[in-house]
Amino acid sequence: MKPGNSVLSSYGTTIFEVMSRLAEEHRAVNLGQGFPDGGGPPEVVAEAQRYLAEGWNQYPPMMGLPALRQAVAAHAARFYGLEVDWRQEVMVTSGATEALAACLFGLLEPGDEAVLFEPLYDSYVPIIRRAGAVPRFVPLRAPDWTFSREDLAAAFGPRTKLVVLNNPLNPAAKVWSAEELAVLAEMLVAHDAVAVCDEVYEHLVFDGRRHLPLMALPGMRERTLRIGSAGKTFSLTGWKVGYVTAAPALLQPVAKAHQFLTFTTPPDLQHAVACGLGGPDTYFDGLAAEMQRRRDRLSAGLAACGFGVLPAQGTYFVTADIRPLAGDEDDAAFCRRMTVEAGVAAIPVSAFFEQAPPRHLIRFCFCKRDAVLDEAVARLRGWLGRT
Repeated sequence: MKPGNSVLSSYGTTIFEVMSRLAEEHRAVNLGQGFPDGGGPPEVVAEAQRYLAEGWNQYPPMMGLPALRQAVAAHAARFYGLEVDWRQEVMVTSGATEALAACLFGLLEPGDEAVLFEPLYDSYVPIIRRAGAVPRFVPLRAPDWTFSREDLAAAFGPRTKLVVLNNPLNPAAKVWSAEELAVLAEMLVAHDAVAVCDEVYEHLVFDGRRHLPLMALPGMRERTLRIGSAGKTFSLTGWKVGYVTAAPALLQPVAKAHQFLTFTTPPDLQHAVACGLGGPDTYFDGLAAEMQRRRDRLSAGLAACGFGVLPAQGTYFVTADIRPLAGDEDDAAFCRRMTVEAGVAAIPVSAFFEQAPPRHLIRFCFCKRDAVLDEAVARLRGWLGRT
């Protein structure tokens, strides 16, 4: 039998699935894969249930229910002062990963180059390579995950078509500053490139910070595609409802790709997300405050165990330095041993790099109940002799 596609066949099983299987096998507390405990906001779930019983359960419009597209546009105005035409500039997708795929397949030609920042979410590179494009990498350096203007400039060239920006950044929990975004915007204009902005953690920023979309910067409105996720905003990751906001000239080719990927998304979930996006400020503020509290709880526990804990400005994740505990053992081996021996699973950060990965950092997920976080810390303390 002839082999499958050589690009996708070259990748193994995603690290999230590998570590989750190992955690299940050893009955470990799984702080690897990033999904929250709980069932999401009850009022949002109730709207999905009501619509499922009373609403339209046939094909919704390919671009998404008008109610959700209008809600996405209103959300952009409410939180960021962006004026968005919901008819021409908003599209609903089956999750943010599908939105990313539609953007990259719709915009890239074979031989184009795409600039990426490492560490990075693991779906970006396979999609770019499957589209026939070439990834170019900008290293972000721990502990603050900063970059230099020289590193950024070196990744750009005459074939640069687009940049993928994850802000806030999974796995490093970095929230981009206005100054950093301005440097990137300058480079985009100089090279006539566009930005695909993965902003799924936009409402999960901490310590008084506010998320600033690249799209809100001068000159970026026509060069930016902004991706959001109901899964992250409402702690309902299984719903797989995403949305793309972009100027018509950018959204049109993306919509062409979308129609041949998933075509549409369950209407009951779209309706419920539309209701959720119109919710009170107290919900969005409370979400960030609760996740910040959980970040602090787990970070304190990890520090007490002897890990070096890096700053976590947003997302669901905190990064820990294993060198005080592991000596020369690398992150992948340490994560496997920790899962088997301590009964706690995390993700090696080297899995989020394509080039020159650090081998001393691991990522823990803190969007879990207090009892789960406390159990993980208790197991680690016992394993490491810190009881």
